[in-house]
Amino acid sequence: MKIGSVTLPSPFAVAPMAGMTDSAFRRLVKRHGGCGLVVTEMVSSEGLVRGIDRTLEYAEYTDEERPVSIQIFGGDPATMAAAAQVVEGMGADIVDVNMGCPVPKIAKHHAGCSLMREPKHAAGVIQAMTKAVRIPVTVKMRAGWSDHTRNAPELARRVEGAGASAVTIHGRTAEQSYSGSADWDLVAQVAAELTIPVFGSGDCIEPGQIMERMFTGVSGVLVGRGVLRNPWILAQAQDLAQGRTPREVTLAERGKFLQDYIDLLLHERLGERQGIRRAASGTEEHEARSANSLTARGHDRWVINKLRALCSWYSKGLEGGSLLRVRVNSAGSVTELREIVDEFFASVPAAAVCR
Repeated sequence: MKIGSVTLPSPFAVAPMAGMTDSAFRRLVKRHGGCGLVVTEMVSSEGLVRGIDRTLEYAEYTDEERPVSIQIFGGDPATMAAAAQVVEGMGADIVDVNMGCPVPKIAKHHAGCSLMREPKHAAGVIQAMTKAVRIPVTVKMRAGWSDHTRNAPELARRVEGAGASAVTIHGRTAEQSYSGSADWDLVAQVAAELTIPVFGSGDCIEPGQIMERMFTGVSGVLVGRGVLRNPWILAQAQDLAQGRTPREVTLAERGKFLQDYIDLLLHERLGERQGIRRAASGTEEHEARSANSLTARGHDRWVINKLRALCSWYSKGLEGGSLLRVRVNSAGSVTELREIVDEFFASVPAAAVCR
């Protein structure tokens, strides 16, 4: 399938999740197959335009992740258009607009899901962006702001008319956040009404659920929490799509995933990246100083915190998963963290592979 001029090798994608889907995680999911698109953690349009170092970090990616979409948030058409130009300058394949984040600190600034309350203004944002860049502009939204304003169909039509190349619908409202169930009937309604690709998102924890959603008429599925629990879920869904039995993931493979994640995080922290941020900001010397100023203890603490966040999802469904979380949370160094991972996945019964 295609989004604008960008060809996706698979209709399954990694959804953007703040604090979770960093470049290291996205690369590992990509390596295991079945992933047609990765979307970065959401990035502030203001931060991109102003060249704020921390903001540019969130937008970093590697060529291994392609095709890659950088997701931005904001509510000012001019700033969003300028930010889209920064994204294009960074070499991203697609720029995505977050109209689905329900977090108050985002929504109160007329960004994220609050844009759904102003469909005309939201369409104006998309129109300004599509005029400013040549790469496809896409939109990720929710079912609506609340049960009383489930206006995804209207907003989807407006952004399509404004030039959007694809939309993703998460089948919950901002009011629901992540409670209740995703409304895939509404997702199917939007897919039937639009001519551009429509992706669906929500409640895909098993590979079979991803395939079931494809029968609703969507062009593809973005998976969030399901891929945190099982980074092989997209590959397993692709197996199903091609008539194969989904591959089994061994405990050794699950342990190796975490060790590989640690390796990539350490490499990133030490500055062994492709320099996407340097190309965007021209601050090579500053970047080098920032990397060198971090102590080994600081590296360890950062990596441990990243593993804590991932293991809160990754350990679900594993026998003794709560023990893994407790031990990871108590780790004092990367060396200890590696030992904890090795010991845990060597001791868990073979029959307890995460489902």
